[in-house]
Amino acid sequence: MPHEASGSGGRKSDHLRLALEDLRVQRPGRSNGLQRFRFEPQSLPELDLDAVDTACTMLGKRLRAPLLIGAMTGGTDQAAAINRVLAMAAERCQVGFCLGSQRPMLDLLPQHAASFLVRDVAPTALILGNIGGIQLRDQLSGAGLEILAQAVGADGMFVHLNPLQEAVQPEGDRDWRGVLDALGAAVGSCGLPVLVKEVGAGLGERTLELLAATGIAGVETAGVGGTSWSQLEALRHAERTPRAIAGEILADFGTPTADSIVLARAALPRRLVIASGGLRDGLELAKCLALGANACAMAWPFLVAAQAGVEAVVTEIEGVIETLRTVMFLCSSPDILRMSRIPLHEDGQAATSYRGANR
Repeated sequence: MPHEASGSGGRKSDHLRLALEDLRVQRPGRSNGLQRFRFEPQSLPELDLDAVDTACTMLGKRLRAPLLIGAMTGGTDQAAAINRVLAMAAERCQVGFCLGSQRPMLDLLPQHAASFLVRDVAPTALILGNIGGIQLRDQLSGAGLEILAQAVGADGMFVHLNPLQEAVQPEGDRDWRGVLDALGAAVGSCGLPVLVKEVGAGLGERTLELLAATGIAGVETAGVGGTSWSQLEALRHAERTPRAIAGEILADFGTPTADSIVLARAALPRRLVIASGGLRDGLELAKCLALGANACAMAWPFLVAAQAGVEAVVTEIEGVIETLRTVMFLCSSPDILRMSRIPLHEDGQAATSYRGANR
């Protein structure tokens, strides 16, 4: 049932509740594009499975696998508890952890900032902060972006782009003029890596061309195929409003994850490409690597597991890593670099994968 529009805390609570409880948000049957690809298994892999190396280095930190717990939440007590569970699991498994939007921290309220403070339970993990493009334009500079990262001990910052979500959100920001210029200025003056991520609609060719000119460190695709923030915001309207109708119709609008990966690798041949958007397992992670991604971010499977605690999240992460290791074994790939060069077959035809030069 739709709900009344609410302030920041209520909005965050709505997001968590709907993401967990309303299956329409996860778009049953919707494709992120990865289903059309397959590997050719090697029945003579000539490898020791236990010696297959899934490790990689990202932004100067060593990870057991090219995996990040994707950005989800922050700003409420519930969000604080979830973030700490996820961060502890990331530390245990030596994977990356992405914070949800730090917009509540700009209110300068201690209780808001506390929900993002996880470095004490993840002292060595790769942690990436997160702020919206609108907030960057209106409230921050490159120096301010760096301060926001330092406040939570982040190793870098995402600037997220979510014009579709904002367009249909009851209280959304509808004026997006000047965001690109603000991003370019911030990249030049921030002392930490700045990356850009979409929020469920994928990064298309024209957007990637514009982003490439800014000097960002990399992108996260967040393509069509995962949580539909357009559908989620439509459900938050109190009644059937014009924006709610638009949100429902545009729930699948955008660039599928698989296509966004290929476009991003072409536009940013030597920069970081993180695949996300409906990823659910290690097999999909492997496909993303073969298509050109350096790493992958997953959110919803870990959010569900977090309701049961740290051990449940650890189990899910280990399952992703073990599946990836097994796929690598079956593709005769002893390490991540070799995995990025494995060809995929698309709809029965051989497809040449993009091979990143900076892996």
